[in-house]
Amino acid sequence: MSSSSYAVAESQTFTLTHAKHMAAKVAADLMRLQRLYGKPSTESISDYEKEVTVLLKAGYLGTVTYGFKRDGKWIEPTLKYSASELSSNAADDTPGRIRPNADVAGALFASYLTYNAAWDRTSQADRDAVKAQLPFSRGVADEPGVNGFMTSDRSYSSGGRTLDRSTVRSY
Repeated sequence: MSSSSYAVAESQTFTLTHAKHMAAKVAADLMRLQRLYGKPSTESISDYEKEVTVLLKAGYLGTVTYGFKRDGKWIEPTLKYSASELSSNAADDTPGRIRPNADVAGALFASYLTYNAAWDRTSQADRDAVKAQLPFSRGVADEPGVNGFMTSDRSYSSGGRTLDRSTVRSY
C-alpha cells in the first residue's frame, strides 16, 4: 500500500479593492466616534480612510491610532489598528461596538501613525511616491502613552491581510 502527501500553496494578490474594504471599516468606526463624541469631522474621516487605503495597498501601514488625548495620553474612546499578513481564513468582523458615554471633557481628538519595516527598506523615491498620494502630511512625534489599557476587540481582513483593532479602556 502506497501513501502520498501533497501541499497546496495559496497565493493572494492584495488589491485596491481589498484595501478599500478594510479602510471602509475604519471609516465606519470613526463615523461612530463622530456620532457619539462629535469628532472627527466628516472631512477628516474621508482623509483618514484615503490614507489607510493608500498605505494598506502599498504594504507600508504599521499602526494607526485615532482617539482622544488628555494630558498627552490616549484615553477612552481611542481606537488603534495594527496591520499584518494573515492566513486566508481570518475573521472579518463588522465595525462598531464603540462604548458610549466616555468622559472626553478637556480632551483633544488626534491620530498617530507608524509605518512597518517594509517602509524602512524601500527607497526614498518610493516613499515620496506614496506620500504624494496621501491627503495630508504627518509630522514626526513620539507615540503617546495610554491612560488605561488596550484591549483587542475586532479584526478586519481581506486579501490575506488584516487590521486588528484595539481600544483603550479606563482602569
